[in-house]
Amino acid sequence: MIKIVYDINVYREALNEIIKADDVVLELGCHVGNSTRIISQLTPKGKVIALDKSPESPERLKSLMDDHENIEFLNKDVRLHTTLEDVLKKIKSCDVLSIDLGGGYHPDTTFKVFFIWSSTLKPRDTLIRNRGLLDFVQSSSFDEVIKSGEGWLESSGNDGIPPRLKELKLWSTRL
Repeated sequence: MIKIVYDINVYREALNEIIKADDVVLELGCHVGNSTRIISQLTPKGKVIALDKSPESPERLKSLMDDHENIEFLNKDVRLHTTLEDVLKKIKSCDVLSIDLGGGYHPDTTFKVFFIWSSTLKPRDTLIRNRGLLDFVQSSSFDEVIKSGEGWLESSGNDGIPPRLKELKLWSTRL
């Protein structure tokens, strides 16, 4: 299942509905770890890998990791292929992919990050917090139905990164 929300309270409520006690959760855009703390409590038998490139993140996440053994933080840019490679060395898949890259900003970047990470890791569930994507989906009408039932776009198969996607030239199809 792929769920798109905007309101932070709805986002955290959705985390509570989706996450199971032994899940591996990958959180892209953890910032200072407020949602990471919630995810960690929901996965006492699981693992949380939280990523963010913000300069505010390392100190706050170090404190959070001291209190929660199931959290691992990476201070990295999720748009870079090397970041995905580093995560793949730790996990080959995840149960839940949680994406919050600024909430209301950059729906194009958020979608591209979702597409690449989810098609690589093939999560059971994905939760995206982004106002632009939510507005687009809710304002759209469809004459065709192409639907995926997983947390990734299985209708795209294993296509990986489209070769003409110049915005993400740092990515490759090596994975």
